[in-house]
Amino acid sequence: VQLQASGGGLVQAGGSLRLSCAASGRFLSSYVVGWFRQRPGKEREFVAAINRAADSTFYANSVKGRFTVSRDNAANTLYLQMNALKPEDTAVYYCAVSTRGWTIGTLTSSSNFGSWGQGTLVTVSS
Repeated sequence: VQLQASGGGLVQAGGSLRLSCAASGRFLSSYVVGWFRQRPGKEREFVAAINRAADSTFYANSVKGRFTVSRDNAANTLYLQMNALKPEDTAVYYCAVSTRGWTIGTLTSSSNFGSWGQGTLVTVSS
């Protein structure tokens, strides 16, 4: 499966953005999928994940209550709704598929994800 993230941009603190991740090559419904981000000078970190049926989600503590991950399997697309954005959310955001399925203990490690798409840059100004 090939993934392409989009929807990034420049937004003021407190604002919102919605990221999309379009899949091609295979049906996204076959995969547990997640969002990661890489802030300047930092390692890639887990943001959120969603299971195949879209009835379970998992979030990093830093975004819980502000970000919402969702998917439209018919459209072969993953989304990340980001509200109440903070300057520390500034990062390149990536989508990827889990190679370990829906196993909570593995979801936060980027080494358990593959098919990384090109990221999309989100910049939050203060």
